[in-house]
Parts: sequence; C-alpha cells; structure tokens
Amino acid sequence: MRISGVTMWGVRLDLKRSYRLSGGRLLFEHLDSTIIRVDTDEGVSGWGESCPWGSSYLPAFAGGVRAGIAELAPAVVGMDPRQTDVVYRAMNLALPGHGYVKTAIDMACWDIAAQSAGLPLVDMLGGRSVEKVRLNSSISSGTAEELLAEIDRAREGGYTMHSAKIGADPESDAKKMRFLAEQMGQGEDVTFDCNRSWTTAQAIAVLNETRELTNVIEQPCETYEQILHVRRHVSQPLAIDESLVTLGDALRMAADGACEVAGVKVGRVGGLTPARRIRDVCLEAGILMNIEDTGGTRLQASAAVALASTLPEPFPRATWLCFNQVVQDPVPEGVVNENGWASAPTVPGIGAVVDEGALGEPLEVFK
Repeated sequence: MRISGVTMWGVRLDLKRSYRLSGGRLLFEHLDSTIIRVDTDEGVSGWGESCPWGSSYLPAFAGGVRAGIAELAPAVVGMDPRQTDVVYRAMNLALPGHGYVKTAIDMACWDIAAQSAGLPLVDMLGGRSVEKVRLNSSISSGTAEELLAEIDRAREGGYTMHSAKIGADPESDAKKMRFLAEQMGQGEDVTFDCNRSWTTAQAIAVLNETRELTNVIEQPCETYEQILHVRRHVSQPLAIDESLVTLGDALRMAADGACEVAGVKVGRVGGLTPARRIRDVCLEAGILMNIEDTGGTRLQASAAVALASTLPEPFPRATWLCFNQVVQDPVPEGVVNENGWASAPTVPGIGAVVDEGALGEPLEVFK
C-alpha cells in the first residue's frame, strides 16, 4: 500500500459564543481548521485534522498548517501509510520541528493503518483500558458569576469536570477560586486554568493564600522554568499544558517532578505518534493526563478520545470535545457526549465520518 495523494481543505468553525482565556486578554470568535484526506493506491483513505486555537494562543496558526502540508505532502506520497513511525521520520526530515503541522498527516496515516487492520483506532494505539472517558467543560474567562453561569450550562450537558479560565488579576482570582470551589457538588471538580497569565510571584502569592484548596492549577505561568519554580513553593497539584510540546518536554517534566497532571493536546504535540510516546512517559512517571486536542471537529475529538481510552485508571483525568462549542460541524458522525462521558468509536479506523460536501472545494491536491 502506498500514499497516492493528499487533498487539503480549510474550514471555518464559528463558535457558538465568544470565548476568552488567559484572564480575558485573548478573544476568539471562530477557529480555522485544516482537514486532509490521504488516499492510497489500494482505495483506502484516511482523514486527519489540525486546528490551532486561533493565531494568538500558541506559536501555531492555520496558515502555517497549510504551508507546512505543502512541504510535507510530496515527502510522504509513495510511502506506506501503515508504517506510521517511518512516515513521521520522513516528515521530520522534510520539515524539522513544526509538530502541529504534522498532526493531520499523522492522524490520517493512523486512520488508514487501523482500517487496514480492521481495528478501531483505540486498539491500534494499545487497546481500550476504560470503556468511557470523563469529559471536561471549558469555561470562558469572566466574573465569578459569569463563570458559574457557564458551569451551570455545562452541567445541563452532564459535565461534572470543569476547567474555569482565570488569570485576570491575583486578588480577584483568589476570590473566584474560593467561590467556585464552594459551588462544586458531590462528584464534581473544577480546575483553575490560568493559560500562562500569572508571573511567578503572583502564582506563589495566590496559591499560598488559597492553600486550603486542593484543586488542580493549570499552566499558571508562561514558561516551563517558571512553573517549575512555582512547583517548589506551593502545595496545590499543578498541570502543565501549553509548555508540553515535545517528547523532550515530557521527559524533562517527569525527571523534575514539575507537575501532577499533563495536558496532552494531540495537535500541539504533533499528532498521535508523539502523543502516545508522551502518554507512556507520563504513565511511567505517575502523571495523570488530560488527553484532548487544541480545537477542531468531531474528527480530531474522536482521535483524542481513542488515545485517552487507552489510559488505565487512575490516569485518565478528563477530555474536552471542542466540536460541542462550534455552530456547525462538517463531521456528523463520530464520538459524542454521553451525559458527560465519551466512548471511543468501535468501527475500524478513527470512526469519524466526514461530510465531504460540507467542506467545499479543496484548497489544494498533492499527487
């Protein structure tokens, strides 16, 4: 089996409501996703997606994905897509770094490999360890009352795990944290996600002031080094998210004891191939994981839930489904929200069905 072509589409995903994070300094109203289809000479096709969260959130943007795929597609045409490690090494040779660009091609190759084996993606990635993964709501920045109103809306969808975006200023953040922690019912939990907005001094001050709380604090500062400094001065469990980009980052944070939770976003780390390696490092180091993606349709969500389902208890913490926040999803079939939980598809491949007609005309076809 050989790759015979790569077809690329760009898809605008309008958000149902405006979304703010990092204390409100970053505003998003739509996402720009890149979806590809990898075709083979044996008639099997695989689908992949890369959807950065806008252009201001991370060093990743939709234009970079598309320019990068134009570089990578000629390098992988003619290769066997089932040899996912070999294909990934070829992409690294053709374009060093830029992991987020490689995500879509890597995902499509895993889709083909699983279909060819007649297995669901979850089995190809190691096997289903849990029947369902808990879903995580994503609560846009706002006042304490606005945050609670969004949590109430998420509760209607069955969510019991919430990620509240804080980071506006240290004084108000401490009040929001105490207020929201008090609002959690039996079986509920809330993570306080700063999205890199605190300085080390602010993080240490706020977390020592609220040391009675045991909630996970996610990405309190801009850099890994800053978070490691905070780790040494506070007692709350910390999660590293935006600073986890490569396998090397995972090895380092495991060796340093930098966090108790890792945010493994498939698109950010470069696809399923590096994400499963990071998974194994975290398992060995005893680090819990939120395995999800940065943004996108039911396609990327189905792939992320498949990988999350390979985690044995107690390592799977929560997974976010971005497509629940978009107005119209061009992928009508795949993983779904089952009252706050999700199951990896059981059909061969990723198990997400793309409505090709909803994608419009391709941006480019590579042969």
